Amino acid sequence: MSSIKTLLVDDEPLALRGLKIRLDAFDDIDIIGTAANGREAVKMIKEHRPDLVFLDIQMPGFDGFSVLRALVGEAEIPLVVFCTAYDQYALDAFEAHAIDYLLKPVEDVRLKTAINRAREHMAQRTAIEQNAQLVSFIEKMDAGVKDKLSAMLEHQDDTHDDVYEPHLRIKDRGHISIVPVREVEYIDAAGDYMCIHEGEKTHILRETMKTMEKRLDPKIFQRIHRSTIVNLEHVKEVRPHSNGECFLTLKSGKELKVSRSYKDVVARFW
Repeated sequence: MSSIKTLLVDDEPLALRGLKIRLDAFDDIDIIGTAANGREAVKMIKEHRPDLVFLDIQMPGFDGFSVLRALVGEAEIPLVVFCTAYDQYALDAFEAHAIDYLLKPVEDVRLKTAINRAREHMAQRTAIEQNAQLVSFIEKMDAGVKDKLSAMLEHQDDTHDDVYEPHLRIKDRGHISIVPVREVEYIDAAGDYMCIHEGEKTHILRETMKTMEKRLDPKIFQRIHRSTIVNLEHVKEVRPHSNGECFLTLKSGKELKVSRSYKDVVARFW
């Protein structure tokens, strides 16, 4: 298990000490230092490039959000878990793309959840870096070697862990819903908004279809229309139509049209 370089930031010495002790229980968390204020945090982040920062929000002079604003333009910004005694900052924290938001005193279960989320994001970052290196390596190969490698990969079992997001965080009127992606039946677009259909619930998320596709595992979620993504695990029946289109019936009874441009998706069911 690779270590996660972690920086702790809090203006309260007791809070820093307590968090450090509790994080010592996680073998892959490597605490590389602590910072007592926002300006010190920015300096340490730029010098030591931590993977993860536990960041207090309310600090005198230079708060947690100011720390992130000071890092805009950096090549890499660490994963952030906000820690605070004030719950009114929750929505702002997720707007700042924090992977989690912990209220003090931090519960053990919530701390473990935050660490697991950090691991998931780290795995995704590693996969992206490895893929980029592989592409660069393959581009330098001659055609014959490329063909052999492609043949090997086609017959190789897919044994790697999923690096796609296991849940979606959806903000709506001051509330945050955590939606497991496997429970999402389908997603359709309405302008710059996504309608996430989970059973009888529909969640609204401001995001583009292109961005949403990148967040979902293509083995499970497939585009079937210019404005529709379906969870293949929820498909109950495929019904071809005479004009070349198809219709998918979901386990819930919902029927979705597969446009001719995406008819190759239907081949997965034959």
